[in-house]
Formats: sequence, C-alpha cells, structure tokens
Amino acid sequence: MTAGPRLDRSSGWAGIRGVATVVGAIAVLYLARETFIPLAYAITLALIFSPLVGWLQKRGLHRAPAALIVMTLAVVAVAGASYVLFNQLVQVVNELPTYRQTIAKKVKALNRPAAGSLGQAAKSVKELEKELAVPTQTDGAARSARATVPVQLIQGPESVISALRKMIEPFVVPLARVGIVLVFTLFLLVSEADLRNRVLRLAGVGRLNQMTQAFEDATRRVSRYLMLQFLVNAVFGLLCGGGLYLIGVPYAALWGAVAALLRIVPYIGSVVAGLLPLVLCLAVFDGWREPVMVFVLFAALEIITGNFLEPWLYGAHTGISSLALLLMAIFWASLWGPSGLILSTPLTVCAVVLGRHMKQLSFLHILLGDEQVLAPDAQLYQRLLAMDDLEARSIAQEYRRDETLLNLYDQVILPALVMAEQDRHKGALTPEREEFVFLSVREMLAEYTATNEGTAEPRPQGCRVLCIPAHDEADEIAAGMLAQLLDQDNKTSISFPLDTAAQDLLDLVKPGSNDIFCISSVPPFAFTHAKNLSRKLRTRFPQTRILIGIWGYAGDIELAAARFKPVVPDKCVATFREAIEYFTPAAAEAAPVEAKEEARAEIALSDE
Repeated sequence: MTAGPRLDRSSGWAGIRGVATVVGAIAVLYLARETFIPLAYAITLALIFSPLVGWLQKRGLHRAPAALIVMTLAVVAVAGASYVLFNQLVQVVNELPTYRQTIAKKVKALNRPAAGSLGQAAKSVKELEKELAVPTQTDGAARSARATVPVQLIQGPESVISALRKMIEPFVVPLARVGIVLVFTLFLLVSEADLRNRVLRLAGVGRLNQMTQAFEDATRRVSRYLMLQFLVNAVFGLLCGGGLYLIGVPYAALWGAVAALLRIVPYIGSVVAGLLPLVLCLAVFDGWREPVMVFVLFAALEIITGNFLEPWLYGAHTGISSLALLLMAIFWASLWGPSGLILSTPLTVCAVVLGRHMKQLSFLHILLGDEQVLAPDAQLYQRLLAMDDLEARSIAQEYRRDETLLNLYDQVILPALVMAEQDRHKGALTPEREEFVFLSVREMLAEYTATNEGTAEPRPQGCRVLCIPAHDEADEIAAGMLAQLLDQDNKTSISFPLDTAAQDLLDLVKPGSNDIFCISSVPPFAFTHAKNLSRKLRTRFPQTRILIGIWGYAGDIELAAARFKPVVPDKCVATFREAIEYFTPAAAEAAPVEAKEEARAEIALSDE
C-alpha cells in the first residue's frame, strides 16, 4: 500500500539532491574562478606538452628536466612570436598618420548627406533638432539668473613612483596569471604519474578500469580537439593572409598570423581579426572596393569555417553535438568570461567523458554528446505517439536507405509495434492514438511492397505459408509483415484477416501436409491466444506443420515453446529472420505423421 508513495518520495529526493549537486558545483566554479581558470589553462597546456615530454623521456632524460626543457622552449617561442607581432603592430600604428588625408575624406564622405529622398529626410531631421534645441527667452533669463561660477581642482605634481606604478599596474595582473599558469603546468608535467595515482586512489581501487578508460578517453579527445583547432586556425590564417595579399593590403602576413591566433577565442576572435585589416584598408585606400573585399573575405571564411567545417570536425572527433558546443560556449563565457570562452570546448569534452564513464553524471553524456540517445524503433514509436506521421515515415525511410526490408521490420517497426501493444494493454493509449498508430504502420507497410531482391530460390511447389493472427490488430499487422517478407523471398504465403471469415477461408485454402501454419502473436498477452489457436489448428489439421511467431519476445524461446503443451508447435521464433530461415527447404522438413497423430490423441483425451 505504501510502496508506491515511498518510491515516489525517494526518487523525488534523489532528483532534488542531483539538482542541488549541479547548482553547488556551478557555484563553486564561479566563486573559485580565480583558482580554477589558471588550473584549467595549465591542464590544457599539460595535455599539449605531455607527448613532447614523453618523447624526451624515451631519449634518456628524466621527467623533470624534460618538462623544464619543453616549457622553456615553449615560452621562448611564444615570447619571440609576440615580440615580432608587437613590433609589426607598432609599425602599423606609426604609419597611420601618413594616411590622415584618406581618413579625413572617408569621414567627410560618411558625414555628407546622401542625395534624393534619404538625404532630404536626414536634412529635415537635423533642422527639427535645431528648432528643438533653441531655448526660449524665459529659459534664457532663468539660466542667467542662476549663473554659477565653475570650480576647478588643481592637483600637485605627480611623483615618479606613482607614475611608474600606474604604468606597470596594467601589466602586473596578466603577467601574474601567466606565471601561475606556467607554474601549474610545470608541476602537472613533472608530477603527472603521482597526480594520476592520487586521483585513481580517490576514486577507489575497484574503479581502476573505469577511471583508466576515462583518463584515456578524455586525453585522446582533448588532444584531438587541440590538434584540429591548431590545423583549422592555421589554414584560416593562411587563407586570410593570402587573400589580403591578393587584395593589396599592407602587412598581409601579419594579419594572417593575427587571425590564426585570435581564432583561439571562439566566435569573437575572428571578428576582431577582421576589423584590424578592415580599418587599415579604410585608411590606406581612397575607394571602398578594397574594404568591401576584405569584409567579404573574412565573412565568407568565417561562415564556412564556423558553420560547416568546425561543427563537422569538432563534433565528429570530440563526441559533442554542434548545438552543445554553442550552448556550452555561452555557459562557460557567462561563468568565467573570455577565459571560459577559450576553454569551453576542452571543459565540455571532459564533462562528456565523465558522463560516459560515471553513472551519476550520465545526464551530461545524454545532453551534450553526439551519440544517438533514442534507438530508431523508439524514435518511430515516439513520433507515432505524437501523431506525426510525416516524421515517422522519414525515420523509417532513412533507416531503409542503409538496411534491408527484413532489418527494418525486425529492428524498427516490429519493436515499435511491441511497445504500442504494451502501452495498449496497460491502458496508456487513448483510442485516437491507438487507431493512429496502427493505421500509420499499415500505410508504411503498404509503401514497402514486396519486390524480388537478390537471387531468390524458386518457389517450392505445393508449399504455402499460411499467416494467421492470434487475436488482435497488432497480430494481424505482424502477420502481414511476415507475408510481405516471404513474397519478397519468393515464397508462397497467404495472410489471413482478423475476422470470423478466417475459418471459411481455411476451408477454401485446404491446408495440406506440405503447408505451414504461422500463428502471429505480439506480446505481452501472446501465449494464451496463440496456444488456443494452435490447439484448434492441430486438431483440425494434424498433418500440417505449425510455427508460432512470438514477435519481439526477449526470453528463452525454447522455454516459451514448452508452455504450449500438450500441443507443442513444430517451431517457435521471435524474429522474422528466424521465421524465414525456418521456411527454407532444408529446415522446414515435415514432422512425422505418427507424432502428430499422437498429439491429436492427447488433445482428444484432454477434451474428454
């Protein structure tokens, strides 16, 4: 009596605990961002440098010297590249005054009112602003009466120490953060094995296999993403530099390198990278042709790269869906600012890996991963429940492109039919939805008319498969599916309707010893009706073989056949593939007439 409420209460508390855990984790990440941001950068750099450190170790160096050498080379390379780029940018800024006349012409052209109706409208707006701005005489008298004397504050001369402090302060905080990141990175590289062992011990010795797979998966995915990002940004920078060179923009190689570097910041970096050469074009060139070409160049490259190339590459190699990449970039940017935007993809990859290998965080893998979370049969049934016939057919057609009709029926339509029967017997299907589901499935089956595919064997002379539904409409639909597959396989089949006229049709067909009855039944309530029908058919036609299809049955099919005693069928199957294999000449040998006569005698004795 109280089991249900207790279960609901426990599941409710579990949901509340899960939400509280997520909210608490987000709060910790936000409040401790000054610590977590450098640590996240350090982990990312450690993943980049770890293969190089390992390569040096294989050459005979110890871990600490190898890590120190790699870090030193990286810092020197970054510092040298930054120095070159900074000097180039300073040179560009120093040359801007020489283009003063061109800039003045551009500004004058922008401020000049356009001709025609647009220019007249702008002129009218300016005249209206002047009229509204003219003060009245009363206002002027009031202002003169309330005239005040302005106060001016005069500061004393600034000391040298204060001036130096103001000059150094803007650089102290970034340099301190860079230093913290470098220290963290060096520590992670040197103590990689010790930290890994501590995390494994914290997770528990019983989870060594699980955590090892998680480490390898995360390392592989993040490293692959960083490599792909480097390649994509390098190609983007080369194309930008080459395009700017062809347009005639000065320092084209510089702007290409800047574009490749700034694209590390998703969505924003490429915009800033495009504005720099665009402003230079406005200052250098007299006309508008070159600035427009620069804008088109960056816009086209960013649209192709950001909307097609990157989602395809990153989604396919990181295991994250394209929509999740965008949403998580917004989330991490809101949480950690520009640093969160830069680190959004590596952090999301780690979250997806945790969701894949830890049951408690599986929702992360479901929400953010790119793997299909609903099987095709569940998708089909869900669309049928939503009474969306168009999308349901598109799901079946998409599956049919790569699979045979047999696989479509066995793995998609039949499981959906089983789910519908389960909901129907539980009373979860309304009459309208039930009618829609069965009608839509019938229409889909009508589209897949039986055609001869492959090299089918000749039809056996005098051998027919008589497909008979056990009880309800789902059984009838499954019987029609089997008959369609048999016709496609070049076998003679007859599908009987679900009505009282089926008995009369049996008299017309006159089943013989070469024929096979196939009783079609769909769980969950399949055994009783199939057993009764099998009993009647065995009594009436003792020499005709009987096959019972318990479609979609997940248990032991041999044990299921034993439940049909005393009239055990010749064969019980759970899939259409098994049924078709039984109907081959080698497998479908007739049972001894004596055995069937004994079964008939047992039925007669039980009836008495």
